[in-house]
Amino acid sequence: MRSPITTHVLDTNLGKPAADIAVTLYRKSDEGFTHIAQGKTNEDGRIMEWMDETERKAGVYRIEFATDPYFESLGQKCFYPSVTIDFRIEATDEHYHVPLLVSAFGFSTYRGS
Repeated sequence: MRSPITTHVLDTNLGKPAADIAVTLYRKSDEGFTHIAQGKTNEDGRIMEWMDETERKAGVYRIEFATDPYFESLGQKCFYPSVTIDFRIEATDEHYHVPLLVSAFGFSTYRGS
């Protein structure tokens, strides 16, 4: 069973998935951002199972990718030591996929399917 929120990291410089990137998921509350889940991308650069349906609520979420250790493992210096993406969930019955396209000097994202 896949998580209601998933992610996929692609290294655009190498043209392949980015494995072993530590990723943390948060949900915004009145007190700030609350930790929901954490994991590492698999050999295909994906995290598919890290939270269950009961943790998904409408609101603002944050995914933080620890990119520095990944690029250090490749012997590269990285301009962005981490990448943080905030996104909103409105329809709690939908799946949310948040991909990250990353290189040592740039990144982009979009709502995936």
